Amino acid sequence: MPDTRARVRSHVRETPGVHFNRVGRELDIATGQAQYHLRRLVRDDEIAVEHVAGRAHYFDPAFDPWERRAIAFLRRETARGILLRLHAEGPTRPTTLADDLDLARSTIAWHVSNLVDAGIVEKSADRPMTVALARPDRTAELLDVVSPSLPDRIVDRFVRTVDSLFE
Repeated sequence: MPDTRARVRSHVRETPGVHFNRVGRELDIATGQAQYHLRRLVRDDEIAVEHVAGRAHYFDPAFDPWERRAIAFLRRETARGILLRLHAEGPTRPTTLADDLDLARSTIAWHVSNLVDAGIVEKSADRPMTVALARPDRTAELLDVVSPSLPDRIVDRFVRTVDSLFE
């Protein structure tokens, strides 16, 4: 077991923000085994867990809570697209984001709401409202740390397809 736990710890530290299912899949270990080792590593403060939008993401404890939330969102294609756009363009109206990313406004609203709740994005008080990165410099640094996984991209593309059916 120590060998498996060491593999799990190493994988989490090399893949910041990896979610639970991906750990088992990429290390080719059973779900129960992944759950057991992840739980023990969290309990022993060897890794940290952050629950973001319904998924448990695992990290090296060196990342602070804000960084963990930001990385978790950067692993998701749609949220990453929004954050990339805000990084490149600065404060932007949600309707502009929807048009530029070819997404339903409701999809943008949902993602922006989650990003605001997590402290990654801020809404302006003025009208028309704009959204901007809360910590642009740190977000830019984290963009290089992660990219969305294939399963995350597939789920995001499925949501886009369903959204397009209701527009």
